[in-house]
Amino acid sequence: MRYFSCLVSALGAGLVLSLAVSTRPAQAQVAYGSYVGIGPTVGITDGVQFGGVIAVRYKLLEAPISFRAQALIGQNTAIVPTVSYDLPLNWQTDAYLGAGLVLAGGGSSSPVGDKISFALQPGVDYVVPNSNTVIFGNAIIAFDAYRDSGGTAVSVQGGVGLRF
Repeated sequence: MRYFSCLVSALGAGLVLSLAVSTRPAQAQVAYGSYVGIGPTVGITDGVQFGGVIAVRYKLLEAPISFRAQALIGQNTAIVPTVSYDLPLNWQTDAYLGAGLVLAGGGSSSPVGDKISFALQPGVDYVVPNSNTVIFGNAIIAFDAYRDSGGTAVSVQGGVGLRF
């Protein structure tokens, strides 16, 4: 009986020690899930332009990095591919900052200019709990975005997406 008591004590102490060594404090993680979404866009630099946006996010699972692309459809269309650094604010919400290019061309201006330019994209993604729905919002700041004036173009967009 004494042997059994010592064995149970040793196993209990080993279990407590292994839990103490292997537990880590809980930390918010980047909201998982790639998505595709749609919504409105407003170009606010070259007069006010209203249009639509088709947004895609591909989330890398192990790193706080996402590949994003947005098609802004207004008087003219622009494609904006970016790579973003995602910062978790809580279990459902990410703030991010992306950097990439505005791919625009043609005779008329898109919501983010009329030529190829460098862009920054700050934004927020919110995953609706217990669903596959994402609510997103961001701005695109395109530098040297106009052929004639070379000024900065800014657009704001948001919408609803479906995670995959």
